[in-house]
Amino acid sequence: MDIRDIHTPVMLERCVELLAPALERDGAVLVDATLGMGGHSEAFLQRFDRLQLVGLDRDQDALRIAGERLAPFADRVRLVHTVYDGIGDAIAGAGLSGVEGILFDLGVSSLQLDETARGFAYAHDAPLDMRMDQSVGLTAADVVATYGEGDLRRIFERYGEEKLAGRYARAIIAARKTAPIERSGQLVQILQEATPAAVQRAGHPAKRVFQALRIEVNAELSALEHAIPAALAALNVGGRIVVLSYQSLEDRLVKRAIAQASASTAPAGLPVELPEHAPRFRPLVKGAELATDEERARNPRATPVRLRAAERVRAAVKEDA
Repeated sequence: MDIRDIHTPVMLERCVELLAPALERDGAVLVDATLGMGGHSEAFLQRFDRLQLVGLDRDQDALRIAGERLAPFADRVRLVHTVYDGIGDAIAGAGLSGVEGILFDLGVSSLQLDETARGFAYAHDAPLDMRMDQSVGLTAADVVATYGEGDLRRIFERYGEEKLAGRYARAIIAARKTAPIERSGQLVQILQEATPAAVQRAGHPAKRVFQALRIEVNAELSALEHAIPAALAALNVGGRIVVLSYQSLEDRLVKRAIAQASASTAPAGLPVELPEHAPRFRPLVKGAELATDEERARNPRATPVRLRAAERVRAAVKEDA
């Protein structure tokens, strides 16, 4: 099957609309910080025939697939195996001091969700892996096997916003004394048995726990906390950033970073705002934009998306550091 039949980029037209004013310049460079299967990148390369692309992804399978998809544009594409908090090094490695556009499409990719053997989906029994980069790091099975009750509760509460975090942590500790928890099906059964019937009717009990494990395994929030400021710093004046978030924890980090960059740093009571205190960015959308009803019907993975965007309006000066 053609990859285009199984991968529909989320809010593609809106991303193009927001980034276009920056990408129409001669020599413009776009960084796709979450390349995935290359759907967004392919569209940008098709529409901007002089655009240069730097594509980042920690998932080597994604890089391979995207590389094949973007092969017609190979002379304008540079792919880098890295987590998105390595964006500064990736840009410098491409011999660039700044770029015109940056796109983040956060969360788990279509490739990772659809590849059931990766263990991301609670609906399919598979090894509990959940690593976006399968060459390094702890798996979800390692976390479930080695974390204490307090640490399991912490990640379920913090990364899954799970109200039954303590109950689920205790159930996992009890179950692993009997047998190793190595597959997603085992974990789902443990969670279901620990969930009151009334709560089960409100939604699948594994959803938030699986989200929390994925975020912990891939250190997603800590990487994002460093990546967004680094991305903002890498934009040239007039450059634009668009970020697509799929859960509230991601969106809060993005919202805070853009708000800080778009605020004056002048001390309270200063009669005149000095140039070095002026905002470095301006938001391009009010709040967080949602996908249209039409897109959500056509592409269910667009349902939870929250889009934020900003433009760099002045260069950094020494006083900003």
